[in-house]
Amino acid sequence: MKIGEVAKLTGLKVETVRYYEGEGLIGAPRRNGGNYRLYDRSHLERLTFIKRSRDLGFTLDQVRDLLRLADDPRGSCDAVDKIAVVHIEEIDRKLADLHALRDEVATWGRCDATTIAECRLIDALSSPRP
Repeated sequence: MKIGEVAKLTGLKVETVRYYEGEGLIGAPRRNGGNYRLYDRSHLERLTFIKRSRDLGFTLDQVRDLLRLADDPRGSCDAVDKIAVVHIEEIDRKLADLHALRDEVATWGRCDATTIAECRLIDALSSPRP
């Protein structure tokens, strides 16, 4: 497959596929006589893994670690569990932040100000959190 096809199949942009290649997350594809990159099924699977991981909020470093672990199928799953626990803690922190934000925004109600200078929402977003 050429880069455009693999990008389309994975839902990534062509530039992102090149970036992941440059970062060493996927192996360099072979090139045809016209110097076009040619990707195979293993590239597609690896890029799908990366895309799905990123969609779920894993950091690039976590993805890199997960790929390294996936490359050793006989390895222990403990390291994967540790990455998952860290990620769950981050998800929980984000959820708590979102719940707090929702509650805060709900208390503001509809802004009755007539100018931005009087807007409670703008004021609250500009003020440091306690």
